[in-house]
Amino acid sequence: MSIALVGALGYAGGAAIQQYEAVRGGATFKLVRRPRWWIGGAIGFAGASLHALALSFAPLVLVQPVSVTTLVFAVPLAAVLHGRRPHRAEILGSIAVSAGLLGIMLLVPQSHTRPELSTRGALWFLACIGVVVALCELFARRRARGTTAKALVTAIGAGAVTAAVSTFVRVVGGGLDGDLSRLFHWFTLVIPVLLVVAVILLQKSYAVGHFSVAYAGVQVIDPVTSVLAGVILLGEPVPTDPASIIPALISAAVLIGGTITLGRLSPDPSTLPCHVEAPVPVTTRAAAR
Repeated sequence: MSIALVGALGYAGGAAIQQYEAVRGGATFKLVRRPRWWIGGAIGFAGASLHALALSFAPLVLVQPVSVTTLVFAVPLAAVLHGRRPHRAEILGSIAVSAGLLGIMLLVPQSHTRPELSTRGALWFLACIGVVVALCELFARRRARGTTAKALVTAIGAGAVTAAVSTFVRVVGGGLDGDLSRLFHWFTLVIPVLLVVAVILLQKSYAVGHFSVAYAGVQVIDPVTSVLAGVILLGEPVPTDPASIIPALISAAVLIGGTITLGRLSPDPSTLPCHVEAPVPVTTRAAAR
Protein backbone atom coordinates (compact mmCIF):
# COMPACT_ATOMS: atom_id res chain seq x y z
CA MET A 1 0.00 0.00 0.00
CA SER A 2 2.97 2.31 0.51
CA ILE A 3 3.62 2.16 -3.25
CA ALA A 4 0.06 3.32 -3.95
CA LEU A 5 0.40 6.17 -1.44
CA VAL A 6 3.67 7.37 -2.98
CA GLY A 7 2.05 7.12 -6.40
CA ALA A 8 -0.90 9.22 -5.22
CA LEU A 9 1.51 11.83 -3.88
CA GLY A 10 3.35 11.93 -7.20
CA TYR A 11 0.18 12.27 -9.23
CA ALA A 12 -1.13 14.97 -6.88
CA GLY A 13 2.10 16.96 -7.16
CA GLY A 14 2.10 16.74 -10.94
CA ALA A 15 -1.58 17.62 -11.20
CA ALA A 16 -1.17 20.61 -8.88
CA ILE A 17 1.72 21.98 -10.95
CA GLN A 18 -0.10 21.47 -14.26
CA GLN A 19 -3.31 23.00 -12.94
CA TYR A 20 -1.38 26.02 -11.67
CA GLU A 21 0.18 26.53 -15.09
CA ALA A 22 -3.21 26.10 -16.79
CA VAL A 23 -4.79 28.73 -14.53
CA ARG A 24 -1.93 31.16 -15.20
CA GLY A 25 -1.74 30.76 -18.95
CA GLY A 26 -5.07 29.24 -19.95
CA ALA A 27 -5.77 25.73 -21.22
CA THR A 28 -4.28 26.21 -24.69
CA PHE A 29 -1.52 24.55 -26.68
CA LYS A 30 0.80 27.28 -25.37
CA LEU A 31 1.13 25.14 -22.25
CA VAL A 32 3.56 22.87 -24.10
CA ARG A 33 6.01 25.78 -24.14
CA ARG A 34 6.08 25.92 -20.35
CA PRO A 35 8.86 23.76 -18.83
CA ARG A 36 7.07 23.59 -15.47
CA TRP A 37 4.01 22.11 -17.19
CA TRP A 38 6.18 19.32 -18.59
CA ILE A 39 7.78 18.77 -15.17
CA GLY A 40 4.31 18.41 -13.67
CA GLY A 41 3.40 15.91 -16.36
CA ALA A 42 6.54 13.85 -15.71
CA ILE A 43 5.90 13.78 -11.96
CA GLY A 44 2.27 12.84 -12.52
CA PHE A 45 3.20 10.04 -14.93
CA ALA A 46 5.68 8.65 -12.41
CA GLY A 47 2.94 8.63 -9.78
CA ALA A 48 0.53 6.94 -12.16
CA SER A 49 3.13 4.29 -12.97
CA LEU A 50 3.57 3.54 -9.27
CA HIS A 51 -0.19 3.17 -8.97
CA ALA A 52 -0.10 0.57 -11.75
CA LEU A 53 2.75 -1.21 -9.98
CA ALA A 54 0.72 -1.30 -6.76
CA LEU A 55 -2.13 -2.99 -8.64
CA SER A 56 0.27 -5.81 -9.50
CA PHE A 57 0.77 -6.61 -5.83
CA ALA A 58 -2.51 -5.77 -4.09
CA PRO A 59 -6.24 -6.25 -4.85
CA LEU A 60 -8.48 -3.55 -6.31
CA VAL A 61 -10.51 -3.29 -3.11
CA LEU A 62 -7.41 -2.00 -1.33
CA VAL A 63 -5.51 -0.06 -3.98
CA GLN A 64 -8.31 1.88 -5.67
CA PRO A 65 -9.61 3.67 -2.56
CA VAL A 66 -6.04 4.91 -2.01
CA SER A 67 -6.26 6.79 -5.29
CA VAL A 68 -8.61 9.39 -3.78
CA THR A 69 -5.76 10.54 -1.53
CA THR A 70 -4.58 12.50 -4.56
CA LEU A 71 -7.13 15.09 -3.43
CA VAL A 72 -5.69 15.13 0.09
CA PHE A 73 -2.19 15.75 -1.27
CA ALA A 74 -3.26 18.11 -4.06
CA VAL A 75 -5.22 20.49 -1.83
CA PRO A 76 -2.28 21.72 0.30
CA LEU A 77 0.08 21.64 -2.68
CA ALA A 78 -2.31 23.80 -4.72
CA ALA A 79 -2.73 26.18 -1.78
CA VAL A 80 1.05 26.60 -1.51
CA LEU A 81 1.44 27.22 -5.24
CA HIS A 82 -1.29 29.86 -5.15
CA GLY A 83 0.23 31.49 -2.06
CA ARG A 84 -2.59 30.89 0.41
CA ARG A 85 -3.46 28.73 3.41
CA PRO A 86 -5.84 25.76 3.05
CA HIS A 87 -9.47 26.63 3.89
CA ARG A 88 -11.29 25.00 6.79
CA ALA A 89 -13.46 22.95 4.41
CA GLU A 90 -10.30 21.67 2.68
CA ILE A 91 -8.85 20.54 6.01
CA LEU A 92 -12.08 18.84 7.09
CA GLY A 93 -12.43 17.13 3.70
CA SER A 94 -8.85 15.86 3.92
CA ILE A 95 -9.45 14.50 7.42
CA ALA A 96 -12.62 12.74 6.24
CA VAL A 97 -10.83 11.11 3.29
CA SER A 98 -7.94 9.99 5.49
CA ALA A 99 -10.24 8.58 8.20
CA GLY A 100 -12.45 6.76 5.69
CA LEU A 101 -9.46 5.30 3.88
CA LEU A 102 -7.85 4.14 7.11
CA GLY A 103 -11.08 2.42 8.15
CA ILE A 104 -11.35 0.58 4.83
CA MET A 105 -7.72 -0.54 4.91
CA LEU A 106 -8.14 -1.93 8.44
CA LEU A 107 -11.42 -3.74 7.70
CA VAL A 108 -10.82 -5.26 4.25
CA PRO A 109 -9.38 -8.81 4.54
CA GLN A 110 -5.89 -9.33 3.13
CA SER A 111 -5.66 -11.37 -0.07
CA HIS A 112 -2.59 -12.59 -1.96
CA THR A 113 -4.29 -14.82 -4.54
CA ARG A 114 -3.53 -14.33 -8.21
CA PRO A 115 -6.35 -12.46 -9.99
CA GLU A 116 -8.07 -14.51 -12.68
CA LEU A 117 -10.64 -13.30 -15.19
CA SER A 118 -12.29 -15.51 -17.81
CA THR A 119 -12.76 -14.37 -21.39
CA ARG A 120 -16.52 -14.51 -20.94
CA GLY A 121 -16.34 -12.43 -17.76
CA ALA A 122 -14.08 -9.88 -19.44
CA LEU A 123 -16.44 -9.53 -22.41
CA TRP A 124 -19.46 -9.08 -20.13
CA PHE A 125 -17.55 -6.49 -18.11
CA LEU A 126 -16.58 -4.53 -21.23
CA ALA A 127 -20.16 -4.72 -22.47
CA CYS A 128 -21.48 -3.32 -19.18
CA ILE A 129 -18.93 -0.48 -19.27
CA GLY A 130 -19.90 0.23 -22.88
CA VAL A 131 -23.60 0.42 -21.97
CA VAL A 132 -22.84 2.81 -19.09
CA VAL A 133 -20.76 5.08 -21.35
CA ALA A 134 -23.40 5.01 -24.11
CA LEU A 135 -26.20 5.91 -21.71
CA CYS A 136 -24.12 8.71 -20.20
CA GLU A 137 -23.28 10.13 -23.62
CA LEU A 138 -26.92 9.92 -24.71
CA PHE A 139 -28.09 11.73 -21.57
CA ALA A 140 -25.31 14.34 -21.85
CA ARG A 141 -26.30 15.22 -25.42
CA ARG A 142 -29.79 16.08 -24.22
CA ARG A 143 -28.40 18.59 -21.73
CA ALA A 144 -27.22 22.10 -22.44
CA ARG A 145 -23.48 22.73 -22.36
CA GLY A 146 -22.29 23.91 -18.97
CA THR A 147 -25.06 22.30 -16.91
CA THR A 148 -24.19 20.47 -13.70
CA ALA A 149 -26.12 17.36 -14.78
CA LYS A 150 -24.10 17.10 -17.99
CA ALA A 151 -20.84 17.43 -16.09
CA LEU A 152 -21.90 14.71 -13.68
CA VAL A 153 -23.05 12.13 -16.24
CA THR A 154 -19.94 12.60 -18.39
CA ALA A 155 -17.88 12.07 -15.23
CA ILE A 156 -19.75 8.84 -14.54
CA GLY A 157 -18.81 7.51 -17.97
CA ALA A 158 -15.20 8.62 -17.56
CA GLY A 159 -14.96 7.07 -14.09
CA ALA A 160 -16.37 3.75 -15.34
CA VAL A 161 -13.75 3.50 -18.10
CA THR A 162 -10.84 4.45 -15.82
CA ALA A 163 -12.05 1.71 -13.45
CA ALA A 164 -11.97 -0.73 -16.38
CA VAL A 165 -8.36 0.29 -17.06
CA SER A 166 -7.46 -0.43 -13.43
CA THR A 167 -9.24 -3.78 -13.51
CA PHE A 168 -7.35 -5.06 -16.54
CA VAL A 169 -4.06 -3.68 -15.20
CA ARG A 170 -4.73 -5.64 -12.01
CA VAL A 171 -5.48 -8.84 -13.95
CA VAL A 172 -2.47 -8.55 -16.28
CA GLY A 173 0.05 -7.26 -13.74
CA GLY A 174 -1.08 -9.45 -10.87
CA GLY A 175 -1.15 -12.56 -13.03
CA LEU A 176 2.44 -12.40 -14.30
CA ASP A 177 4.21 -14.16 -11.41
CA GLY A 178 7.51 -13.47 -13.17
CA ASP A 179 6.35 -15.03 -16.44
CA LEU A 180 6.47 -12.25 -19.07
CA SER A 181 4.98 -14.56 -21.70
CA ARG A 182 1.62 -13.99 -20.03
CA LEU A 183 1.70 -10.46 -21.40
CA PHE A 184 0.86 -11.93 -24.81
CA HIS A 185 -2.86 -11.93 -24.21
CA TRP A 186 -5.71 -9.86 -25.60
CA PHE A 187 -6.24 -8.45 -22.09
CA THR A 188 -2.94 -6.58 -22.53
CA LEU A 189 -4.14 -5.06 -25.80
CA VAL A 190 -7.36 -3.87 -24.19
CA ILE A 191 -5.50 -1.65 -21.71
CA PRO A 192 -4.16 0.99 -24.16
CA VAL A 193 -7.49 1.09 -26.00
CA LEU A 194 -9.38 1.71 -22.78
CA LEU A 195 -6.70 4.19 -21.77
CA VAL A 196 -7.27 6.34 -24.85
CA VAL A 197 -11.04 6.24 -24.32
CA ALA A 198 -10.59 7.14 -20.66
CA VAL A 199 -8.41 10.17 -21.44
CA ILE A 200 -10.90 11.42 -24.05
CA LEU A 201 -13.86 11.02 -21.69
CA LEU A 202 -11.97 12.65 -18.82
CA GLN A 203 -11.20 15.72 -20.91
CA LYS A 204 -14.81 15.86 -22.14
CA SER A 205 -16.07 15.75 -18.57
CA TYR A 206 -13.73 18.59 -17.54
CA ALA A 207 -14.63 20.66 -20.61
CA VAL A 208 -18.36 20.75 -19.81
CA GLY A 209 -17.83 23.77 -17.57
CA HIS A 210 -18.12 22.43 -14.01
CA PHE A 211 -14.68 21.02 -13.28
CA SER A 212 -15.34 20.57 -9.55
CA VAL A 213 -18.43 18.41 -10.15
CA ALA A 214 -16.73 16.38 -12.87
CA TYR A 215 -13.56 15.79 -10.86
CA ALA A 216 -15.42 14.75 -7.74
CA GLY A 217 -17.67 12.48 -9.82
CA VAL A 218 -14.73 10.65 -11.39
CA GLN A 219 -13.02 10.30 -8.00
CA VAL A 220 -16.13 8.58 -6.59
CA ILE A 221 -17.22 6.43 -9.56
CA ASP A 222 -13.75 5.09 -10.34
CA PRO A 223 -13.00 3.39 -6.98
CA VAL A 224 -16.61 2.27 -6.49
CA THR A 225 -16.67 0.57 -9.91
CA SER A 226 -13.20 -0.89 -9.39
CA VAL A 227 -14.15 -2.38 -6.02
CA LEU A 228 -17.32 -3.90 -7.50
CA ALA A 229 -15.27 -5.40 -10.34
CA GLY A 230 -12.74 -6.78 -7.87
CA VAL A 231 -15.43 -8.41 -5.75
CA ILE A 232 -17.74 -9.69 -8.51
CA LEU A 233 -15.26 -10.61 -11.25
CA LEU A 234 -12.03 -11.39 -9.39
CA GLY A 235 -13.49 -12.77 -6.17
CA GLU A 236 -11.53 -10.38 -3.96
CA PRO A 237 -12.52 -10.62 -0.28
CA VAL A 238 -14.61 -8.02 1.52
CA PRO A 239 -15.91 -7.86 5.10
CA THR A 240 -18.77 -10.36 5.53
CA ASP A 241 -19.70 -10.32 9.21
CA PRO A 242 -22.03 -7.58 10.53
CA ALA A 243 -19.39 -6.36 12.98
CA SER A 244 -17.16 -5.45 10.01
CA ILE A 245 -19.72 -4.62 7.31
CA ILE A 246 -21.30 -1.68 9.16
CA PRO A 247 -17.98 0.05 10.02
CA ALA A 248 -16.77 -0.59 6.45
CA LEU A 249 -19.88 1.05 4.97
CA ILE A 250 -19.51 4.00 7.34
CA SER A 251 -15.84 4.36 6.36
CA ALA A 252 -16.78 4.25 2.67
CA ALA A 253 -19.46 6.92 3.20
CA VAL A 254 -16.98 9.16 5.05
CA LEU A 255 -14.41 8.61 2.28
CA ILE A 256 -16.90 9.50 -0.47
CA GLY A 257 -18.19 12.53 1.47
CA GLY A 258 -14.67 13.86 1.94
CA THR A 259 -13.89 13.24 -1.73
CA ILE A 260 -16.93 15.21 -2.87
CA THR A 261 -16.06 18.04 -0.48
CA LEU A 262 -12.51 18.31 -1.79
CA GLY A 263 -13.61 17.93 -5.39
CA ARG A 264 -16.08 20.80 -5.06
CA LEU A 265 -13.23 22.99 -3.80
CA SER A 266 -11.20 22.49 -6.98
CA PRO A 267 -10.92 25.60 -9.18
CA ASP A 268 -14.04 26.03 -11.31
CA PRO A 269 -14.04 27.96 -14.59
CA SER A 270 -16.78 30.24 -13.30
CA THR A 271 -14.52 31.45 -10.48
CA LEU A 272 -11.61 32.44 -12.71
CA PRO A 273 -11.01 35.97 -13.98
CA CYS A 274 -12.68 36.69 -17.29
CA HIS A 275 -9.37 37.09 -19.11
CA VAL A 276 -8.18 33.61 -18.16
CA GLU A 277 -9.44 30.60 -20.08
CA ALA A 278 -11.06 27.80 -18.11
CA PRO A 279 -8.50 25.20 -17.09
CA VAL A 280 -8.88 21.76 -18.55
CA PRO A 281 -6.19 19.78 -16.71
CA VAL A 282 -4.17 17.34 -18.74
CA THR A 283 -4.42 14.17 -16.69
CA THR A 284 -1.91 11.38 -16.58
CA ARG A 285 -3.65 9.34 -13.98
CA ALA A 286 -5.71 7.37 -16.43
CA ALA A 287 -2.47 6.01 -17.78
CA ALA A 288 -2.11 3.80 -14.75
CA ARG A 289 -5.59 2.95 -13.81
